[in-house]
Amino acid sequence: MTSSQLLGATTFIYLLATFLYLLVLIFKARRAGILGTAVTLIGVLVQTAGIIMRWVESYQMGIGHAPLSNMYESLVIFSWAIALSYLVIEVIYKNRMLGAFALPFAFASMAYGSFAGEIHREISPLVPALQSNWLLAHVFTCFIGYAAFAVACGIGVLYLLKDRKERNRKAAGRRVVEGEEGVLDLLPPLKTIDEIIHKSIVFGFLWLSAGIITGAVWANSAWGTYWSWDPKETWSLITWFVYAVALHARFTKGWGGRRIAWIAVFGFLSVLFTYYGVNFWLSGLHSYGSS
Repeated sequence: MTSSQLLGATTFIYLLATFLYLLVLIFKARRAGILGTAVTLIGVLVQTAGIIMRWVESYQMGIGHAPLSNMYESLVIFSWAIALSYLVIEVIYKNRMLGAFALPFAFASMAYGSFAGEIHREISPLVPALQSNWLLAHVFTCFIGYAAFAVACGIGVLYLLKDRKERNRKAAGRRVVEGEEGVLDLLPPLKTIDEIIHKSIVFGFLWLSAGIITGAVWANSAWGTYWSWDPKETWSLITWFVYAVALHARFTKGWGGRRIAWIAVFGFLSVLFTYYGVNFWLSGLHSYGSS
């Protein structure tokens, strides 16, 4: 079995996991949740094997580089990091309903990479700018950060839905009757969801910071300058500031709840533009990322 086959199978595994987690969310199907966790774990293992095999195939072809050099490979790493991050959160907070808001991102990433006709999926030699030992450190750290922000976005949407329901119920003077709880009532309390969002943002912020630093060192070795205000660099800095402001406001002004949830959602839009939009709509030193 080739790496392409393994990675292609991962797309459908994450689709199945998403479906199972939705069953938990909609129908409160506990067994579907247990199965969803198992399927997600299998997906991570299969995807890990596919990434390693693609790396090995690269060396067998005489190219010899980590599978991090083009849009398809970055989508694979993005998806893998999201699924792995979610599994960690599930283990910590022991609530499988959260998967319905996190796994769709992992599936969407793999689906786009697998089925988008314009994305080049072949293993190819590195362009000169990518021929550096900093490739693995820079790309890996950035995408761990992006994955954490994706999870924060999904959980942020969950917070907003649950918060809206509770506010509407409170305004109507209704109470939750035991045995008649809705789906959102079975999710963790708002305070816990807020904590997950906050910790995901902190985790992503640290990794994105490491990604920017390693990228600056790499840029100096490749182009002779640590910072050139390339569109990718500029938008990375904008994204960094979005989350820096959110964390600063939380620590100094006690921001939380809906404010942080909305920042998690809109911050991820900045992540998507930094990751994807810049490559296709703005020309610069990072234009090779669109291939």
